[in-house]
Parts: sequence; structure tokens; C-alpha cells
Amino acid sequence: MQSNVSTHGMAVTSHHLASQSAAAVLRDGGSAIEAMVAAAATIAVVYPHMNSLGGDGFWLIVPPEGEPITIDASGAAGSLATLDAYAGLSHIPHRGPRAALTVAGTVSGWDEALKVAKELNGTTLPLARLLEDAIGYAADGAPVTASQAHASADKLAELRDVPGFADTFLVDGQAPATGSRFTQPALAAALQQLVDEGLDSFYRGALAERLAQGMTRLGLPITLTDLHRHRARRRSALTLHHSTGTLWNLGPPTQGLVSLAILGITDQLAPHQTDDAQTIHRIVEATKMAFNLRDAHITDPLHYDMDVQQLLAPASLKQLATQIDDQQAANWGAGKGPGDTVWMGAIDSSGLAVSFIQSIYHEFGSGVVLPDTGIVWQNRGASFSLDPTHLLALAPGKQPFHTLNPAAARLNDGRVMVYGSMGGDGQPQTQAALFTRYVLQRESLQQSITQPRWVLGRTWGQASDSLKVEGRLPNATVTRLKALGHDVELLDDFSEVVGHAGAVVRYTDGLLEGAFDPRSNGSAAGF
Repeated sequence: MQSNVSTHGMAVTSHHLASQSAAAVLRDGGSAIEAMVAAAATIAVVYPHMNSLGGDGFWLIVPPEGEPITIDASGAAGSLATLDAYAGLSHIPHRGPRAALTVAGTVSGWDEALKVAKELNGTTLPLARLLEDAIGYAADGAPVTASQAHASADKLAELRDVPGFADTFLVDGQAPATGSRFTQPALAAALQQLVDEGLDSFYRGALAERLAQGMTRLGLPITLTDLHRHRARRRSALTLHHSTGTLWNLGPPTQGLVSLAILGITDQLAPHQTDDAQTIHRIVEATKMAFNLRDAHITDPLHYDMDVQQLLAPASLKQLATQIDDQQAANWGAGKGPGDTVWMGAIDSSGLAVSFIQSIYHEFGSGVVLPDTGIVWQNRGASFSLDPTHLLALAPGKQPFHTLNPAAARLNDGRVMVYGSMGGDGQPQTQAALFTRYVLQRESLQQSITQPRWVLGRTWGQASDSLKVEGRLPNATVTRLKALGHDVELLDDFSEVVGHAGAVVRYTDGLLEGAFDPRSNGSAAGF
């Protein structure tokens, strides 16, 4: 499999129709930001088990020159989501109305990103053009992917009785067949309403009122006032000064710290000089340390008083690197759990680059589809704790912890790279694998994604905390990992468990290269 190379624009997504939507906008003269809004809308329609208008999003925008711009488009817990409201429960449910407890922020992120596009370029394409494909696929239908069919069948028992789910996502009470035509007329109408009234209608317009009415009817702990209060926020990016260049990711409430810390720790250990087993071992050991940092510090930015950037200081990373034992795996506890997400990237002819993630957390999120909208709502609030003393304790107006973290890098040789993956705890691990293989070990971009991967802990569709490796990994490497003390679990040769990765690179001569994950339904589309 070869990556795609172009000169005028490149987009990579985990669904080929979304890639085509982005490429078409680029061809029409739109920027990488506008292309990403188009792709985000399309993929919310054609990959509904992975993301939705009822989910959250995070943007990392890298201009041709200067510092990156980040957008936190994640929502806070509703005003009715109190600890008392969940009294008697050991944890927040993962499905149903009580799981749908946070405001969905991604549409606000589209809106804020388009404001950035206008600030940078002066003009933007009409919103009707950007949402055109999404509306068409929702109204006329799109083919059901094997991934959607599998997720629908696998989660049927826990989702079929959730309000709105069966009417929206099932056919005669059963999972849709792969390749069948899947229409979402109510969602098409909601998207058209956004075109007619503006994206802010989701929070402060007629659509917001309809959403809030449905929330009240179904018993969600979110109110119209909560929607009114929501705003996407521009934040400062986290920065890692790596031996190969400058790397960026998002700060709290995301786990961008983890992704940068893994690469910062392993950068102290000459990763370009190691074999496959040692590379995996070191990244896994660095992952354990980075997860410890995450679990100790990452929460809503309004609820901590330290500068997370300090944790990426060279002295701190070097001290952590000295604790890695090349001969023995450290003990490992438990991960945060699974996550369904889409990562997408785009770079336009001006060099403007975008790394973007959109998610509803678990497959189909809470499963709740708000009446007359076709919008399935996320269950990101399930990551809150019901222990009032916990760092992630539930509170109205508080943002939950997010696994989402889009990445970007400006390398010393002038290349600019946007990259990322879906998959809960697997996201930072896949980022580390991709970056290490491509930048440090100088493998091709596509091969860096296609090669066998691994994931430590709980991730998409998995609840065990073992070190999961794809079956294509050489036997000698697996044997060595077991000898080092890793609890190795073999997956299929190409497994969604290790996530859907992607990357776009701009070279100094202006050429653009895109690579997508064969584990997904994606593509790299350029022109």
C-alpha cells in the first residue's frame, strides 16, 4: 500500500467519503479548516458509531508560520448532573439518559474554527457548501460499513432499548447489514437547520430549544441554560522540544500530556538505534509513566492550579527515562477504558495544517437519540467519578477527562506533520508508534501506519489491561516481549483494537503526503 502525494491539498480521514468531502472543499478554494468542517459533518453522518453532532471535538491548527491555535470544543456536565442525582450508584451508567450528562461541544468547535479561518484568510466558503455532502448522505443514504454493522450487532443488547436508538440505527430491531443503504432524515433536517440558522443555533437558537425539549422529555441532566452557557475555548498548546523538532498537543482536559511525555521520555533513550522488541518495550514502559502523570494531574483546567507544561521539562523527562528497565517490564495497573473517535488531518496549499478529533466516547455514545433530531448524544461524562474526593469527581459545569488529543509537529528539517488516532488509551501509544517509525526510524509514512501495532490496557472494544499486539508481529518479537515480563495478548492481524491512525506531511518543496489506516474505512485524498 502506497501513500498519496499531491501539490495543492491533502486530507486524511477514517472514512473515504469524509476524505472526499474535504478534498472537494480544498479544490473549491477552501482552506484546510473549512475542509475539516466539511469532513467533520460528513463523518458524523457516515460513521455514526464513532462520532456525532452530539459529541465533542478538539482542534490543533498550525499556521504556515507562528504558534499553533488550539480549540477545546468539549462540553461540561449539565446543571442537573449532581452527585446527589447519582446517589446510590457506584459509577455513572455508560448507556441511557443518565449517561448523556455533558453538553456536546463539537458543533461549537466547527463555528470557532471557521472564525479562525476568517481571521487567517479573510473569507470563507458558505456554510451550505461545507455541509452539503453531509446533508446529502443523511437524506439520501450512505452504505453501512462493516465497522458500523459490527458495532451495532455487538452492542445490540445494551442499546436496543435506549430511547431513540432502535428507530435510528436498527432495521426491524436488528443491526443493519454491511453495504446496505442507511438514511437519517431527521439528522438531515437538523443539519439543514444549522445551514439556515447558523451553527450557533445548536446552542442558542431554535435547534437548541428542540434539543432541550428532548432532554427534558427523556430525563437528561442537561438544560437549555446549559446549552446557552456553552462556548468553544481557544487554549494554549502543550509543547515538547524534541530532538527532531517541536511537537504540539492539547492540554487538559485532554491526555495530550501523555502523548508528548511518551515521546519525550523515549527521546532520551536513542529510539532510532533499537530493534522492534526494544522499541515496543520502551514505548510501553514510557506509556505507564505517562499514564501515572495523567492520572495524577489531568482534569478540568478550572480545577487544578499547576502548569502541566512543567511536566514536559527536559529534566523531568530525563529523570523518568532513567527509571525504565530495558530488561524488565514494570508493574501495570488499569487503564481508563475504551473510546470511539475519529482523527482527521488536512493541509492546504498555503501550508495551513489541521489536526482534529471528534468523538462520542463509547460506540454510539450514550445510545440516546434526541427526539426529532437524529442526533445521538455522547457518554463522555461516564469518565467522571462519583467519589467526591476524586480528581475527576462529578460536578455541574465541570469538564470531564478526555482521551482525545490531536497531534502536530514542525520538524527541524522543515517538514510539518499532523497525525493522530482513535482508541481511548491507545491514542498516545499509536501516536508514539507512528512518530517513532516515521521520523526516527525513517520508515515510509504509509508503512509507519500499516505495520503491526500494539496497545497497552483498555481501549476500543476491549476491557482487559494486557499488552495487546497484532498477530502480524514477528514471533521473535512477541517471545522477547513475554520474556521481558509483558502480559501479551494476540489480536487479529489487522485489528481495530489498535485504533485508526492517519497522518499528513508537508515537505519543504510544498509537496503533501497523506497516509491512512487500512484498519479503517478511510483514505488519503489529495489534488
